[in-house]
Amino acid sequence: MLNNLIDRIKLPFRKDKELYSALYDILGFYPRKITYYKVALMHKSLGHRATAEELKVLEGKNKGGNSRKDEKYGKKGKKGNQRDKKSRLGKQLNNERLEFLGDAILDAVVGYIVYRRFPGKPEGFLTNARSKMVQRETLGRLAKEMGISKLIMASGRSSMHNNYMGGNAFEALVGAVYLDRGYAACMQFWEHRVMGKYLNVDKVAYKEVNFKSKILEWTQKNRVNIDFRLEEQSMDKNGSPTFIYTVVLEGVDGCTAEGFSKKESQQRASEETLKKLRGDGKFLDMVFAAKTERTKMEETPVSVAPDVTAEADDIVIEHHEDTDDGALTEIEQHIDDLNLDDVNTKPAEKSREDIIAEAEAQAYQEQ
Repeated sequence: MLNNLIDRIKLPFRKDKELYSALYDILGFYPRKITYYKVALMHKSLGHRATAEELKVLEGKNKGGNSRKDEKYGKKGKKGNQRDKKSRLGKQLNNERLEFLGDAILDAVVGYIVYRRFPGKPEGFLTNARSKMVQRETLGRLAKEMGISKLIMASGRSSMHNNYMGGNAFEALVGAVYLDRGYAACMQFWEHRVMGKYLNVDKVAYKEVNFKSKILEWTQKNRVNIDFRLEEQSMDKNGSPTFIYTVVLEGVDGCTAEGFSKKESQQRASEETLKKLRGDGKFLDMVFAAKTERTKMEETPVSVAPDVTAEADDIVIEHHEDTDDGALTEIEQHIDDLNLDDVNTKPAEKSREDIIAEAEAQAYQEQ
């Protein structure tokens, strides 16, 4: 509290007082070395070149001692280091190194909070809860809600098209806090500024993300064939069944994962495959190349259209008129060839009187 009061008194005399105020609203305390935070907010698209003052702060050259004496000593005894420093001057400076550091710090901070908040929960639950809190999408939303995204220095085009810029800046900012104020300040920032106000830890931890549904939706939209191949089904040392599945897209193997059920295994494999689709351009190209090969015959157009008049030729009966030379038609010729031998005549039917007479005669003979 006393340090914040002193920093507030100094604020009107600060060179970057607007940035100090904005960071105070986000972090809950004033920065001590503003250079860390400036670099944390520099996207590589900005093309910023490192200055001697920035390198001095980032490499910790201003921690105690006499700078003039250090510079003199460097000239006499450490010419190699001095040449190395000069070689770094003017090179592009961005937040990627701080992003790397902040990612590691966040894993430790959030891991400890999750461990303490959910006593008795197994390792798998804790790992999933932490991963959902520190994933790029979550950090990107936090950066937007907390106002970090507005402070990012980048080219206009990159800020419009880079969906991960906010999440990366969030991690870099945590790295800057760690270098400026230490691990305790990072814990304080997450517990008092992020949790509760911007992030419902319990809701996130118990939220079930259906990654299999997400990858099925993606394949349907892009008309990509998908299959879940069972690699192995066995028992672990405790006798519990385990399953290993691989996601296969158009015959191209994606990621493989193990779980204690088919659903869990397929979910994990789907999650890792989705990450691979987003982060591995070569894998994505292989999937669509295989799709193109599969659909090549289906998509090849028929060059010649069918003849629509051919079927109509036999539905009209044509009548031919007699020619002038008196030629007979086929039916007339057939009739002309017939004679009396070809006609089968039936016997004449008997009259009633004849039948009675024949019956009487036959009866008389039998007597």
